[in-house]
Amino acid sequence: MTASEPQVRTSFRFRGRLDALQPDERRELFDRSSSPDPEIIIAVSEIIRRVREEGDDALLEYATRFDCVNLSRLELPRSVIDAARGTIGSQLEASILRAAHNIDRVHRAFAPCITQIESEPGVTVMRRPDPLDAVGIYAPGGKAAYASSVLMAAVPARVAGVREIVLCSPPQSDGLPSREVLAAASIAGVDRVFAIGGAGAIAAMAFGTGSVPRTNKIVGPGNAFVAEAKLQCSREVPIDCPAGPSELVIIADSSASPDVIAREVMAQAEHDVRAIVIVIAIGDDVALKIECAIESRTRSEPRREVIDEALANRGRVLVADSIDEAVRASNAFAPEHLLIATRNAESIVDMVRSAGTVFVGETSSVAFGDYMTGANHVLPTGGMAQSYSGLSTLDFVRWTTIQRITVDAAARLALDTARFADAEGLSAHASAARSWGAQ
Repeated sequence: MTASEPQVRTSFRFRGRLDALQPDERRELFDRSSSPDPEIIIAVSEIIRRVREEGDDALLEYATRFDCVNLSRLELPRSVIDAARGTIGSQLEASILRAAHNIDRVHRAFAPCITQIESEPGVTVMRRPDPLDAVGIYAPGGKAAYASSVLMAAVPARVAGVREIVLCSPPQSDGLPSREVLAAASIAGVDRVFAIGGAGAIAAMAFGTGSVPRTNKIVGPGNAFVAEAKLQCSREVPIDCPAGPSELVIIADSSASPDVIAREVMAQAEHDVRAIVIVIAIGDDVALKIECAIESRTRSEPRREVIDEALANRGRVLVADSIDEAVRASNAFAPEHLLIATRNAESIVDMVRSAGTVFVGETSSVAFGDYMTGANHVLPTGGMAQSYSGLSTLDFVRWTTIQRITVDAAARLALDTARFADAEGLSAHASAARSWGAQ
């Protein structure tokens, strides 16, 4: 900014030029790793131990202690789950049904299938996706209850053919999880629902109790205690990618509407005070206009306190000289969400190498992807998009490899196989192979 430019009074931290970031500033921006709180680690470890040893008794005690409800049983009757659909209003039910339909349609199109190849005559190798027997889903129920996250986990699991889908969500004052969560569970075809929250729910699905079945995988978001429980239980049962705060990178040039960019910033920043929102503007003028729009819009947001704190902590407007520079920075950051709001947005997509999901053009609001497009919103955060993918049907199957070798093919493979085995000092392997060469 020059001295002649208007000063923008905003909590959003204007950081200047991307290429002028100091090493400590770049580390602060790109390194989202954090050490777990030792007290949380100890507390979660004790909860897991008790649930593993005491089962339902520990879960019922924790419901009284943490959720302030006295439960007579943990599992909800099917009639209660399905009845929730009638309590949320017909319009919201229609919206949930529409989202579930789109998620089903998208994930069915991307579902894994049997692949078979003949590597040489008479040698056939097949790879078959086999659905997991049981999957556990966690749905938060504290400050926010996310019916959409239930759909994002349960619908792909159902499409993949999982035999039993189990959902745990903390009870509210009436002893039941939120009605929106229950309605989504009914619509998504969840088989069993338990009024269990926090680390205890994760432990129950990881090890099983008298009421809760042991599952083959656990997915779903949660607070720091839930996240830590998933990490500790991952030694016993696979989990989805650990979820951190919501992340958004926006690449915008002069063709983008500053008001549209500001709306996208607000939408992600309102998630959590730890949310990370970075705008990479092509040119100083673009950056200044976007900052002004953000400041103007922040004043009228109902969740302004959360947004202000998020933007003050991890909000940035960075200026790049070119699209290439902006995309390189985004790839290095590896955001959960990337919105490309530029003139030739389609031409930039192939340059993106690391992002959980990419939204092309300013009309492709991240909010649509959070709920309605059918794409999955359970995505890698904390830079894990460089190595991990979003949740999909692939997460709910295991692969079985099947091999078939004819008599003639066995004879042809015998000598080379025996040579390998001899070189590795495995004489029994060599003998097994050579016996077919003598046929």
